Amino acid sequence: MRTKIDKVDIQLINLLAKNSRLTYKELAEQLKTTRQRISRRLEKLEKMGVIKKYTIIPDFERLGYVYVILGITLKPGISLDEIIEKLKDDPDIKIIERAIGSHNLVIHLVAPKEMRDIEKKIHEISKRIEGIDKMDITFITEIVKFEVI
Repeated sequence: MRTKIDKVDIQLINLLAKNSRLTYKELAEQLKTTRQRISRRLEKLEKMGVIKKYTIIPDFERLGYVYVILGITLKPGISLDEIIEKLKDDPDIKIIERAIGSHNLVIHLVAPKEMRDIEKKIHEISKRIEGIDKMDITFITEIVKFEVI
C-alpha cells in the first residue's frame, strides 16, 4: 500500500526547502506537533524518495564561478541514456535533465568566471555529446527565486 502525502508533509517540505538546517524541535514547533512525529514523517518522505537530498543554494559569483545552463537538442536516433552516462560523473555539471520541448537535454554547470575557461568547459562537454543539432547557452546572473513546491 502506497503512503499518501498530506498537507503536513507539504508544509514540512516547504519549511526545509527554505532552511534545511532547521532542527526537529524547530520543525515541530512551527508545525505544532512533536519531534517524534517530525522524525517519522521525514523518514517516510526519505524512504518514498520524496526527499532526495538536504542541500544549500550557494552564491556562485561570490565563489568565483558562473552558473551556466546548456539547452541541447539532439539529432533523431541519438541515445539520450548513453549521453547522460558520459556526463553524470563530471564534477562541474550540477544538474542533468531530460526535457520535452525546445531541447531534449538540459545541463546546469558551474564554471570559473574567466571567459576562456567557460568556453573550454562548454567545448569539452559538447565534444562528449554525439549528435548535437542545436545548443543554446544561458548565463545565469542571479537566482531571484528558488522554491520547491
